[in-house]
Amino acid sequence: MSEKKKIVLAEDNSTLSLLLKFRLQKEGYDIFIAKDGKQAIELIEEHNPELILTDIMMPYISGLEVISHVRNKLEMKVPIIVFSAAGQEEMVLKAFSLGANDFMGKPFSPNELVIRVKRLLS
Repeated sequence: MSEKKKIVLAEDNSTLSLLLKFRLQKEGYDIFIAKDGKQAIELIEEHNPELILTDIMMPYISGLEVISHVRNKLEMKVPIIVFSAAGQEEMVLKAFSLGANDFMGKPFSPNELVIRVKRLLS
C-alpha cells in the first residue's frame, strides 16, 4: 500500500483550513495545518511534505517568507500553491518570483483546489 501524500496547509482562517483539511483528507491526503507562517515552516521541516498550500497574509511570517524559506534555505522543489484575497496582484507576482507553482484567489472552490492539488501531485 502506498503511503498517503503529505500536505502542509498554512492558513490563519480556521474555518477555511478545517474545510480544506476535511476535503483533502476525503481524497486520501495527510494534512498538517499551520495557523501561521512560523508553524508552517516547522511543519514543513518536520514532515517534508509532497505539497505546500499557503495563504500569503498570515501572522508572524507571511506566505511569501514561507516560500522563500522553502526554496532558498531548505532548497526543496516541493510544489507550492498560494492563496490570497483578490486585488493582491503584486503579492501574487512576488509569490511566483519566489517559486510558487500555482495561485488561487480567495474565495475559491475547495473542489477546484482538489483538482489543482491532484494535478501537481500526479
